[in-house]
Amino acid sequence: MSDTSKKVLVTGATGLVGRLVVGQLVQAGVAVRALTRNPAAANLPAGVEVAQGDLTEPATLAPAFAGVDRMYLFAVPETAREVVALAKEAGVRRVVVLSAAAVTVGLDTYHHPPVEQAVRDSGLEWTMVRPGEFMTNMLPVWAPSIRSGRVVRYPFAEQVGVPVHEADVAAVAVAALLEDCHAGAIYTVTGPARITYRQQVEAIGAALGEEVRYEEVTREHARGLLKAQGGTVAASADLLLGFVDYGGAEVSEQGGTSEEDYSALLRPWPGVQDATGRPARPFTEWARDHVADFR
Repeated sequence: MSDTSKKVLVTGATGLVGRLVVGQLVQAGVAVRALTRNPAAANLPAGVEVAQGDLTEPATLAPAFAGVDRMYLFAVPETAREVVALAKEAGVRRVVVLSAAAVTVGLDTYHHPPVEQAVRDSGLEWTMVRPGEFMTNMLPVWAPSIRSGRVVRYPFAEQVGVPVHEADVAAVAVAALLEDCHAGAIYTVTGPARITYRQQVEAIGAALGEEVRYEEVTREHARGLLKAQGGTVAASADLLLGFVDYGGAEVSEQGGTSEEDYSALLRPWPGVQDATGRPARPFTEWARDHVADFR
């Protein structure tokens, strides 16, 4: 049974998942307080109470916790214990953590595990939501060339993933926030099926009703294209293309982690079905949802 009687605090409320958590809670008739560093730029739905605060500065959070019964927690490992302790002291009794599927298979030992452990140790009710790769990850990488020339120039055409729709990650979190049956659950969340990059681009073309070509290029060529885009895409180009690992160290081979290391994540996990009672959304649906981004 869902409980919509208490106010929910959503941290990271203007992020990719947090914004959707806010929206889905509003649709469910729940009172929402959204935490953000910059309320003036939040642009959240009408009726949402926006609170200023920063998870990296726990002293700013006391007003945000007042009167809150449950919390969606974006992972900030450096301050997690202090943030959770303040939340508990203020009366929060349930925490839903946005974690990562890499924790499930032992590939993340630094960022998300300390947050999960802080919540476990708190004695509060908890649920861990561990998404894998997001369907939207390649949107900023591919969208400019799709918009300008209906082409993707990128390596790894046959690279396989099981990406998840960001709305499904939010739906799992919302279910855990509102329903008592999810206490102590860990949901590893992926899409419904394996899909290659080439197939993803084909699905985007189908959603547009136009052909989008996949022109496979070398990593070096792709790096030049991404660097020319500027912004966050340029900054992350070396990581995306496997020239450096997540710690920023150079790697001599393509990618810092082999497909064998990721094999446990290269299959569908049932987190969406288990938490929400319905199948995960396919990539074709994500492509239709994002048509405007590729026009």
